[in-house]
Parts: sequence; C-alpha cells; structure tokens
Amino acid sequence: MTGREWRNWAGNQVAHPADVVRPRSVQDVIRTLQRGATVKCVGAGHSFTSIAVTDGVQMSLDLMQGIESVHPLPDGCSAVTVLAGTRLRALSAALWDLGLAMTNLGDIDEQSIAGALSTGTHGTGQRFGGISTQVLALELVTADGSIVHCSRETETDVFDAACVGLGALGIITKVTLRCEPAYVLHAAEAPATLGGTLDSQAWNDADHFEFYWFPHTDRVLTKTNTRVPGDATRPLSRLRAFVDDDLLANRAFELVNRAVTRFPSAIPRVNALSSRALSAREFTDRSYRVFASTRTVKFREMEYAVPADTVASVIREIDRWQRSSGLVVAFPVEVRFAASDDIWLSTAYGRGTAYIAVHQYHRRDHRDYFDAVEAIARSVGGRPHWGKLHSMRADDFAEMYPRFEDFVAVRNRMDPDRIFGNEYLRTTLPM
Repeated sequence: MTGREWRNWAGNQVAHPADVVRPRSVQDVIRTLQRGATVKCVGAGHSFTSIAVTDGVQMSLDLMQGIESVHPLPDGCSAVTVLAGTRLRALSAALWDLGLAMTNLGDIDEQSIAGALSTGTHGTGQRFGGISTQVLALELVTADGSIVHCSRETETDVFDAACVGLGALGIITKVTLRCEPAYVLHAAEAPATLGGTLDSQAWNDADHFEFYWFPHTDRVLTKTNTRVPGDATRPLSRLRAFVDDDLLANRAFELVNRAVTRFPSAIPRVNALSSRALSAREFTDRSYRVFASTRTVKFREMEYAVPADTVASVIREIDRWQRSSGLVVAFPVEVRFAASDDIWLSTAYGRGTAYIAVHQYHRRDHRDYFDAVEAIARSVGGRPHWGKLHSMRADDFAEMYPRFEDFVAVRNRMDPDRIFGNEYLRTTLPM
C-alpha cells in the first residue's frame, strides 16, 4: 500500500498506484516513460471497467489542456489541435467561442478528449459516427519515449489503431479534430410507447435520436435533436431546467432509487408512475448543451453495440427476459444509434449500429441482469463498449473485430514490454 487511492466516478474500480504524475508537457511524459516503470494514463475516471486501474505509475494529463491551434479546411470546417487532457465540456465551450463545434458528442461531457477516444465514446445519430471519426491526426508518445505523429496519410496503421486504442499503444498527447461551424439543436422530448417507437423506427429520419425505455412498462421517453440554421437559441427557463434536470432527474431519482432498493417489489409500479408523469418539452440551444447532461446518481452500466436492424428484436427479448426472470429494474434502458465507420476497434466498425445501455443503481447487484442482456446482445453479434462493464476476453474480441489481429500487431510493435499494460489489457488483448 502506498497511501494513494484512486476511484473511478462510479466507485466500482479502485487503484493504489505506486506513484502519480501530472506532466505539463510532452517532455515530462517522455521523462516519466524513461523511468522504465509500468505507466497507465487516466482521464476523468468515467469508465466502469478497470481500463485505467494500475499499481504502477498513474499519469494524469489534467495539466495538459487547451486548444493549441486552429486551421481552416477547404470544406468550411476547421482542423483544431487540442491537448489530450482537455475535458470535453471545456473544449465545447472554447470551440463555440471560435464559431466551431464538434459534429457529435455523447450524453456526458466530463471526459478528457484522450480518454473519450481511447474507450470509443460516441453520441447518437444514424448519419454520424462516434468521436473517433472526427479525428484527423494524433500525437502520441510510445513506450521507448519516441513521439509519433499519425493520420490517414502518415503512420496509417498506427492511426487506425490509436483512434480507439484502449491506452495500449502509447500516451496520446495531442488530438487534431475536424470541427464544423457552430450549430444549434432543436430538442423535442416526448413520452411515447415502446411498441410505437420500435415500429416507427424514428431514428431513420432524425439527425440525432435516442429513447429511454422504462422496464416493466410499454413507455419510453424519446429525444429528437434537429440541426437548425442560424444561431438563435431558445433555451429552457432556469426554473424548468432546474426542476427537470436537477430536481427530478438527479435529486428525486436518487431518493427513488434508495427507496426501491429497500422495497424492490415496488419498482414496476414506480416505473409506470414515473413514465406517465413525463411531460413533453422543446427548446433550442447550443449543440453541446443539448447533447450532454449532468448525472449525479451513481450506477453501474453495460452497453452493447448491435447491428441497427436488430434493435427491436433485442429490446423485445430483454423485455421477455425481465418478465420471465422476475428481476426488477428501476433504471431506464437507453437506446442510441451511430453510423458505420472503419476504425479498427470501433464498436460501429463496418455496420450501422444501435447502442443498448443498461444500468443498475450502485447499491443493487447488477450481475444477473447484465449477464442476461450480454447473452442476448451477443446472440446477434453485439460488441461491448470498451469503457463499460462486460465479461468478454481476447478470444471473443478476435471474433468480433475483423482487424483485431492488425491492432494486436501494432500494439506488439509499439509496446513489446507492456509498459502500458494492466489487468484489463491482459484479458482484452493476447499476451
């Protein structure tokens, strides 16, 4: 024991690193690697897996934040180079001040840009890829202290691997993103039925669509975000935002989960009441403010990426399992969508994708529920999110990803001594 303790946001992963370093520059990163110890980079700790856990040197890039440069591109977009420790929330606000925005974002923006890329963070929208698809170039420091610059034109195999690199290839120090002119989103949120939503396939017609299904009911909340011209915003009033997003979505939801943890038999009735109490709302705001929300209720999460055309059958099979198992779940099931891409370890590699995320309150046992959903998702070729709980191992991933062996070959070349290894990578990648 060193006296140092690190916990992730959810509190389910704990590390006792031998040392903690916070470099201010690439040269500081190189000096740390030259010590010869095992080094693991950590971002905001929003992964539920042990991907950032280490008993070696823990490296935080929190002192390496900010936009370094902006260069216009011929198509009207801009190439923006960002230091790797920059948090998505700060980056989005800074981009807006420059008249720019990211093409897509997840529903949480606490992560560092390097951490988000390394675990395959995505948003929603059938025509839009995850954050890694917005990357134009990367700078990373390899195990021997070399600085590698990679892109689709230079060191292409490293680039294809590092855009979702699991922290296995090196320390990402800079990211160049393709950012588009700033845009606003019109958000329309409304209650609906699960059957009607699945039958309508509304995600095919919307820019950014997702829905939340309340287990043990036929009720969902749909969220449709539409890109609109101009920069005029009509945000929620402060009172409505406080009541909906702070009081109800966080504070009251925490109290409800504490109560039903003691009395789980009440969950179906509570879900039915909660889903029918939802009211529609519409607002228009800066894109990043619409994409992301604040979550303070602690939970465990598993998310599987399944072929988009299987989403209805997977959701219905989860519903059937819940009904037959007798297990009750208070947290809504989140369903999002993404375009196919060509990034080697992207969960959307080679196919249009639906993401099905299941959650369990941190004071309740998630294992039976997650095991059942994992089996259902795996039956249609599902791939687990790299930063969320799953039980898959290297042999499983070799079957899921056509370029898995290529990724492993790049990893073996760049980190033969496993300087960036930890227990998560020992099970995820071949030794």
